[in-house]
Amino acid sequence: MHSIQPINNDLIYVGVSDRRTALFENIYPIPRGVSYNSYLLLDEKTVLLDAADAAVGEQFFENVAAALNGRQLDYLVVNHMEPDHGALIAPLLLRYPQATVVTTAKAAQMMEQFFGGKPENLQVVKEEDTLVTGRHTLCFTMAPMVHWPEVMMTYDTTDKVLFSADAFGTFGALSGNLYADEMNFEKEWLADARRYFVNIVGKYGIQVQNVLKKAATLDIKMICPLHGPVWRENLEYFINKHDLWSRYEPEEKGVVLIYGSIYGHTEAAAMRMATLLAQRGVKNIHVYDASRTHVSELVSECFRASHIVLASSTYNNGIFTPMENLLADLKAHDWKRRTVVLIENGTWAATSGKLMRAELEQMKEITILGDTVSLKSAATPAQEEQLAKLADAIAATL
Repeated sequence: MHSIQPINNDLIYVGVSDRRTALFENIYPIPRGVSYNSYLLLDEKTVLLDAADAAVGEQFFENVAAALNGRQLDYLVVNHMEPDHGALIAPLLLRYPQATVVTTAKAAQMMEQFFGGKPENLQVVKEEDTLVTGRHTLCFTMAPMVHWPEVMMTYDTTDKVLFSADAFGTFGALSGNLYADEMNFEKEWLADARRYFVNIVGKYGIQVQNVLKKAATLDIKMICPLHGPVWRENLEYFINKHDLWSRYEPEEKGVVLIYGSIYGHTEAAAMRMATLLAQRGVKNIHVYDASRTHVSELVSECFRASHIVLASSTYNNGIFTPMENLLADLKAHDWKRRTVVLIENGTWAATSGKLMRAELEQMKEITILGDTVSLKSAATPAQEEQLAKLADAIAATL
């Protein structure tokens, strides 16, 4: 049974939500699922904008057939070739062999790599090329490295709709409501939107800024991304979030404490720091165990907050592994412009603080506040004073 939804008189949503896949890209937990969005334009010529993941193939093909309602498919626009959107291109063209594939030269090369050959009917487009389908004129704009090199976006100049590829996407399956304004987006979706952006696109802030500059020149009435809800109201809210994230500016003033603790003593120091901060009137404090919270959530939280406390045990003369993984991920995502406090622990040789500092010093515009608080097995009254001093410094800089 199909699950298509009309967006306007001649644009139909034919995407599919997936609640079975546990890990997006086999890395990121998606307990709320994910949607693979695809859109069908029914003009004098029919145009399908992107396909979907192989995991939802049966439902996707049923949706496309229902939306076409007996018509042939004239064009398939491929904005992004990643397999969560491109895996169904080959079987789609077996069903609609007359369709012309419209995409970038780089995407066409990737099709040959994935499928062993290029489509028989192929139209390669470049910046500002257009496709007239009848009433509609589609204009193509390149968006390389957001987040693959072949990416483009499609702008419907007639209805002012931007088909934005992976830009402006979010984790989370759709539940009947298609539009962001039909949901409590800030409460129920924003954390997943941030986690999606930071982990998938966060490394490419400069490229995102370039795309935002292009988008600012367009009269956009609706954004149709490849994941998550469609935006038709309050577009500025979501665009501004992406502007902030891609400039690596803190989204909120607040403190995130992340600890890597083996037997609980490092955790106790982190919790004491949280208490001392609260006693100084600091709000918006969040505490995470690096061993229990997925690193994608920790990276997202480090992008959200202005101040980060990292507390790590020493493990095999190095940084406790979950904390080491977090620092590697932060560096890989070009994390910057934050204030950090360090706490280390080691029963016979506390080295994690020095090593964490060395990692942070390789990142850009990271301010390490004060001296590292160094525990030997467990905190002492003297270290209570050191923690209080750092809590004072954090409160003052907030």
